[in-house]
Amino acid sequence: MAEVILHIYDVTNSGSDKTNNTIVHINKIFKDRIGLGGIFHSAIQVYGDDEWSFGFCEQGSGVFCCPSRKNPLYTYREFMVLGRINSSVFKVNQILCELSREWPGTSYDLLSKNCNHFCDELCERLGVQKLPGKLKIC
Repeated sequence: MAEVILHIYDVTNSGSDKTNNTIVHINKIFKDRIGLGGIFHSAIQVYGDDEWSFGFCEQGSGVFCCPSRKNPLYTYREFMVLGRINSSVFKVNQILCELSREWPGTSYDLLSKNCNHFCDELCERLGVQKLPGKLKIC
């Protein structure tokens, strides 16, 4: 069995410290205090030390991986265990290959096809719960 772990980041890649600090502050108020949501990047870890996510790129797949909790574009916030799976490493890699073909980088859309949508789709195919509703705003 393997745990499926959701990694959550504050979106702090604006290039402006003031803007980045404002985003972190907004996320603290809206997610932590009010429970509504915020501006987040999400990624899924299952088997191994890498996390998988989705983003824009001009060519090829928008699906990418990086070491868990270490995406250099964002500020790491927290993690949540979404469930456990019995699927083999081979099956998980097969799912990731399928998603890589189905999620080209040019199809990224901030509101309708972003990292949170990708994580939901991956979780559905793995058979675990989707992202909590308060993380859907991105």
